[in-house]
Amino acid sequence: MEFTVAQIAQVLGGTAEGDATAAVTTLAKIEEAGPGSLAFLANAKYEPFLYSTQATAVIVSLDLTLKQPVTAALIRVADPYSSFTKLLEFYQQATRTGRRGVEEPSFFGAGSTIGPGHYRGAFSYVGEGCELGENVLIFPQAYVGDRVRIGDNSIIHAGAKIYADTVIGARCVIKAGAVVGSDGFGFAPQPDGSYRAIPQIGRVVLEDDVSIGANTTVDCATLGQTTVREGSKIDNLVQLAHNVEIGRHTVVAAQTGISGSSKIGDFCVLAGQVGMAGHLSLANRTTVTAQSGVGKSIRQEGQTLQGSTAFDFKQNQRAQVVFRRLPELEQRVAALEQDTEKDAGKSGEQKPTPPDPEKL
Repeated sequence: MEFTVAQIAQVLGGTAEGDATAAVTTLAKIEEAGPGSLAFLANAKYEPFLYSTQATAVIVSLDLTLKQPVTAALIRVADPYSSFTKLLEFYQQATRTGRRGVEEPSFFGAGSTIGPGHYRGAFSYVGEGCELGENVLIFPQAYVGDRVRIGDNSIIHAGAKIYADTVIGARCVIKAGAVVGSDGFGFAPQPDGSYRAIPQIGRVVLEDDVSIGANTTVDCATLGQTTVREGSKIDNLVQLAHNVEIGRHTVVAAQTGISGSSKIGDFCVLAGQVGMAGHLSLANRTTVTAQSGVGKSIRQEGQTLQGSTAFDFKQNQRAQVVFRRLPELEQRVAALEQDTEKDAGKSGEQKPTPPDPEKL
């Protein structure tokens, strides 16, 4: 696809400087861009590349003051990073418009409906009684179980598995290999030491604009529902257990595991490899740093947690400083004990005799 600098500026609501008629055919990093490329500058440390880039155009901030002449056309916007993200979304949507119709062989169950503009790839399966909206894309080898509902403009990528009764909102993305609605990990201990499976008869509900990463698993509820609320983004290789609730616009990074019935608030950030115990809650705008373990509920909003078990970020940082100095502190304590013993000997004081454990 080809667009002029002026057309891109119009899409982004920005202003063009330089050759507004120049053609752009691809997107690239500012340090790697060549002729015909559009790049962006959002981080000040990359500003030197602005004066040497071969890009045809660069998206920059409204208040950027040039230190040298530039050869690229500039598109000035309020927020370059957000504008470039918007452009990527526009490009992605434009490149997917060609996916329409049905490839065979595929299966579409009795009583199911699907809106106009859809795509069903080869070897895809849609069960009975499903309701699929407009412009839904189901890629090859994806599985959609019975009575599933999928909103308009949602995408089910290759090999994803959507279990029965799952509800998926509009503009959701389920990436390759993800499993949504599988049985939760529920087993009842028996008197003989064995375990008996507890039927998981709940469902999963993904609200609008949710993204589920590749090979991520979202378990159905034992009763009720497992919920990921509006706008939240779940990375690859994440485990959300039964009856978990993820709040609005929360992000969960790879290799994180959230145990059953835990509730995450709105606008939270869980970094990579976070572990969270069951039946806990995190207040809105909580951040949990990488490899932290959360073992208790957090009621106060806006905290940053670190460590295993995780506690207040600043307290943890201070504790880490002390922890690193423990060998040195041990030596200093030993030296102080020696000095105390020497002083006691000089003054004629006898060293206290420790109590006999047998007489305690």
